[in-house]
Amino acid sequence: MSEIINVQNISYKYTDEDQRPALQDVSFSINRGEWVAIIGPNGSGKSTLAKTINGLIEPDHGQVTVGGLPLNEENVWSIRQMVGMVFQNPDNQFVGSTVQDDVAFGLENLGVPREDMIERVRSALEKVNMLEFAEREPARLSGGQKQRVAIAGIVALRPDIMILDEATSMLDPQGREEVLRTVKEVKEQENLSVLSITHDIDEAAEANRILVMRDGQMIQEGTPETIFSYGEELIKMGLDLPFPERLKASLKKQGVAVPDDYITEERMVDWLWTYVSKK
Repeated sequence: MSEIINVQNISYKYTDEDQRPALQDVSFSINRGEWVAIIGPNGSGKSTLAKTINGLIEPDHGQVTVGGLPLNEENVWSIRQMVGMVFQNPDNQFVGSTVQDDVAFGLENLGVPREDMIERVRSALEKVNMLEFAEREPARLSGGQKQRVAIAGIVALRPDIMILDEATSMLDPQGREEVLRTVKEVKEQENLSVLSITHDIDEAAEANRILVMRDGQMIQEGTPETIFSYGEELIKMGLDLPFPERLKASLKKQGVAVPDDYITEERMVDWLWTYVSKK
């Protein structure tokens, strides 16, 4: 797979008075079509890192390259056209009086011809299963539906990269499930690269890789299986774990010999069934 994002040794301070940088010598890359999640406690630099990728922040040191273009004043607008962002609060993202008007807003700014715009709006809403709500006022939608419309607005622009900046944190479990399912489907349909900044373990579990940040530094990198297997180390950092891993940690404290590697819910059920059957 070809590389679409490359971050090399970037550092950033918000002000000269800050005692420590928000980012310290961070390096990683993302391949085209890959889903990478970034997790870490509050203040670890996750959102700052996301802002360097679409040019909202220019690093003090190091280099960011997106789609083969180095992030600089000359390329910043081209890079922003490659990157779509879904933010935490869906209500802050709406500008149109109806769902279809909102999805069309970015296309109007780009001067897309009306016939093409109508087709792209329809197609985008169809991809996120919101076409029947095209005439609905955004205020009348649920939180999950609002985020799906926000995703449609990005899909209509046809970017290469989607960044989810705590996009599921304000949603109830059903809303989170809707949005994650939508992102997964759209990612496959459009071959998007996805970068999710999240505290939500279910969201991180959908990723191909997880990057763990603390105090502005990248401290771990691996598959969800590898990262979640750290168990207590993540809990000490203030991070959550999938339910099977939390159950495994509790059983270990009770002296039960559980598998050391990462356990999915299905495998935990199978293991518990076998364990109880032997008692």
